[in-house]
Amino acid sequence: MFSWFERRLNPFPAEEPTQPPQGFFAFCWHFTRGATPYIVATALLMAAIAIAEVWLFGFLGQIVDWLAQQDRETFIDDQFWPLLGMSVLVLVGLPLLVWFHSLLTHQTLLGNFPMRIRWLGHRYLMKQSMSYYQDEFAGRVATKLMQTALAVRQCIMTFIEIVNYVVVYFLGMFFIIGSADWRMMLPLASWLVLYALLLRYFVPRLGKVSALQADARSIMTGRIVDSYTNIQTVKLFSHSQREAAFAKQGMDKFLDTVHAQMRLVTKLYGFLYFINCALLFSSAATAIWLWRGDMVSLGAVAVVIGLVLRLFGMSQMVMWQMSTLFESIGTVQDGIGSLSVPQRIVDKPNAPQLTVSNGDIQFDQVRFHYGKGSGVMENFNLHIKPGEKVGIVGRSGAGKSTLVNLLLRFYDVEGGAIRIDGQNISEVQQDSLRAQIGMVTQDTSLLHRSVRDNILYGRPDASADDVQHAIERAHCASFIADLSDSKGRTGLDAHVGERGVKLSGGQRQRIAIARVMLKDAPILILDEATSALDSEVENAIQDNLYQLMQGKTVIAIAHRLSTIAAMDRLVVMDNGEVIEQGSHEQLLAQDGLYAKLWRHQSGGFLAEHL
Repeated sequence: MFSWFERRLNPFPAEEPTQPPQGFFAFCWHFTRGATPYIVATALLMAAIAIAEVWLFGFLGQIVDWLAQQDRETFIDDQFWPLLGMSVLVLVGLPLLVWFHSLLTHQTLLGNFPMRIRWLGHRYLMKQSMSYYQDEFAGRVATKLMQTALAVRQCIMTFIEIVNYVVVYFLGMFFIIGSADWRMMLPLASWLVLYALLLRYFVPRLGKVSALQADARSIMTGRIVDSYTNIQTVKLFSHSQREAAFAKQGMDKFLDTVHAQMRLVTKLYGFLYFINCALLFSSAATAIWLWRGDMVSLGAVAVVIGLVLRLFGMSQMVMWQMSTLFESIGTVQDGIGSLSVPQRIVDKPNAPQLTVSNGDIQFDQVRFHYGKGSGVMENFNLHIKPGEKVGIVGRSGAGKSTLVNLLLRFYDVEGGAIRIDGQNISEVQQDSLRAQIGMVTQDTSLLHRSVRDNILYGRPDASADDVQHAIERAHCASFIADLSDSKGRTGLDAHVGERGVKLSGGQRQRIAIARVMLKDAPILILDEATSALDSEVENAIQDNLYQLMQGKTVIAIAHRLSTIAAMDRLVVMDNGEVIEQGSHEQLLAQDGLYAKLWRHQSGGFLAEHL
């Protein structure tokens, strides 16, 4: 039975996520789609429970009157059917209502609903551009996704509970009390006015504080995660105390919002308890006064006092729920700023997949300035022929990394076009473009998974023999066999730690090379691919890299010019332009920038200050 209810709402819908709206209600409604029938059913069951509970209080007054007025001997016979009906309600009806409400709430909604939001939100965020993540803490983004999912659920469920349950309950109370004597409604009406004033004053203030608190919490978490992610750098520069102070600043700001929130809560509960006590006194006094004047029955007195005592606990619950609601609203509004950001790199509708038959690459009048208007690339042209091996040379800031980022479509060009085999890369699917390009970077980052998973990232459907072959070609077998982790996993099953921190730089580089070898894409980009390797291993891998290059179009970026001197063509860039190109010998003969860089190499690397 539990599993049946748990399967009603699919937490992982297959639909493609779209940009969530930026308005609060539209944002919540966006993520409520698919769960609406179960939310409505929950609301109806909650309303039925509220009506039943209020009816019980009304029936309690009748019982008190019957006990005061009727004969003990004939009481059961006289009131058999009302008592039987109420017994069925108490023993069967109300428990069943609560049972089904609990199944829908806890099994269908509370777990699946926020997971559905996380799933859709995560898939949308995964399609954000590189610039989005360069502007944000990874920990902050993750925290906002987690917080916002729970906050949307809390907003929906709390709103239903407050509006539905409370409205039904209060209306029922007014009806039952008013049916005895309208004057007994006066204390309750006065209490409602004061209660509404308290809500009007405190709840918006709690909402503002909660919004500040949500942002402060995500900043605090982001700072802590940033320290953990870069723990090697922290320790290398002996900045543990500095990082602790940096995190403490975030904690202090978060704590300021907590203190502000708790001050408001303390004031709120103090005033609330005072008006509750005033309601109890005035309601009881009014009921007793009317009873003494023989204007209401003893049962009516019992109902009024019972309902007011019930209201004691319920009013605090409602106030807390209202505070929680506005806290969740603040969290959602804060999350909207991160989750509703438009995607900058978007595939066109019905964009075809890129097909690479030759590997011809054409940069045609490309203009790109990172949105700054000028300063990076202007009318950039470069043609790389099918199967050609091209080395890109230039000082820092020459535009080498920009060229690669544009080819991978991490950014869209601002003018001109980049074509692969005549296909404009801005008009094909991004995933299909990157599937045709293999890249080894200087700063290799591995996933915190097993060695096997990291290598299979290049081609998930590869066989075990293919993986082993790639490992041997990348000269990884010797150190993989000796790997182990804290869980006792060894070899290919050993996990490498966050960003591959448990491996040396050279080991990470060789895993990355094995991954690209397994991918075997027709276009290959090498960005200082062997820079982290010692000379012996580099020489061994270099031969395999040359084998990997066969039949592929290759773009190699290197500061160590000796590693690319044997390329078919060298392209020298400066200030976003191609200023020289040719073979190593031709460029030395021209005695231009390349020759100058070659003469001024220090230990085989470019002198960056030139």
